[in-house]
Amino acid sequence: MLIICRTEASRITIFDMRIGIDARLPFYRMGGISQYILHLLPALAQLDETNQYKVFHSRKDQHTYVPGSRRFSRSNLWTPCHHKWERAALAVELIPHRLDVLHSPDFIPPFHGAKRRVITVHDLNFIFYPEFLTKDSLRYYRGQIDWAVKEADRISADSEATRRDLIERIGVEPAKVTTIHLAASPVYTQAYTRLEVMAALQNRNLPEGFLLCVGTLEPRKNLPTLIRAFAQLLHSGDVDVPLVLVGGRGWKYEEVFDTIREQGIEKSVVHLSGVGDSELAKLYHGAGVLLTPSYYEGFGLPALEAMHCGCPIVVSNRGSLIEVAGDAGILLEPEDIDGWSAAILKVLEDGELRNRMVESGYAQASKFSWQATAQKTLSLYIDN
Repeated sequence: MLIICRTEASRITIFDMRIGIDARLPFYRMGGISQYILHLLPALAQLDETNQYKVFHSRKDQHTYVPGSRRFSRSNLWTPCHHKWERAALAVELIPHRLDVLHSPDFIPPFHGAKRRVITVHDLNFIFYPEFLTKDSLRYYRGQIDWAVKEADRISADSEATRRDLIERIGVEPAKVTTIHLAASPVYTQAYTRLEVMAALQNRNLPEGFLLCVGTLEPRKNLPTLIRAFAQLLHSGDVDVPLVLVGGRGWKYEEVFDTIREQGIEKSVVHLSGVGDSELAKLYHGAGVLLTPSYYEGFGLPALEAMHCGCPIVVSNRGSLIEVAGDAGILLEPEDIDGWSAAILKVLEDGELRNRMVESGYAQASKFSWQATAQKTLSLYIDN
């Protein structure tokens, strides 16, 4: 559809399509999906010089996520995220915008609202591990995913693992779903001086070479296994650095702290929340290893961020983490406590191995970029 607009300088500008992107979620929760939205928007703005974009915000959101481009504009919506009438209410609100394409980055599209609907499915955690979700989240995603993938014209999946799950577990037609990997924030690709890194560690009273785990404290992250593996190393005297858990307290977080107390290692585990990207990047640079023992990840951004920062990674051999780590990380069964203990010790003590992992990590991380993510996403928008 051609859209003709007259600019301030009386220039005629021709746009091919009206594309809407649902950016309401960041107002409600600044998690992984919200970060995906915030990084995708500027990448699209740098790439697409043809189409017109509407970025839909919650009317209550005082922040704006619109890139600095004349092709992007903000529109406010009343419909709240994850409301029981969301699909119907959002469809009605979108009618005046006459969209050619609507991208719903949070799985579930409205009943109508555009000629074509594109959705992003980040993972199927709610199918494989329903016990790891709250009742409300389980009801929202599991109760609507079959309908969503059927109604969507095209689907993007964060990983080949998620694409495969959609095809095998839900029966999505293979041609309908495309793997589009995510990327790390540019903050993690920047260079930091040793002075900056050490200042960040001193600010948190952390020694160089500590063990790091990044992610919300919730059951699917499998932190009790990591804590028990760390406790073995502490009690045997093999390590004398702390384990640092960076992330907010999620659903059923209490088990994490119960396990720490049971192991008697309260003084050796540090919990940090509210850590911004810039500080986290410096923590990656100062850490001895990043540990991700998750049962399931839709993508696994911390592993990618760590590799950009020269931090070796040890991750579980589940889901997308295999794709993200490639040959650069050590992959383990999530519940192999002895295996996690041995891998941690090996990375900390074997300098040659560590150097190889760092170099391999840089090479692996370079394969992911927001430019590539935006290019493949734009292809879904224009693919009829």
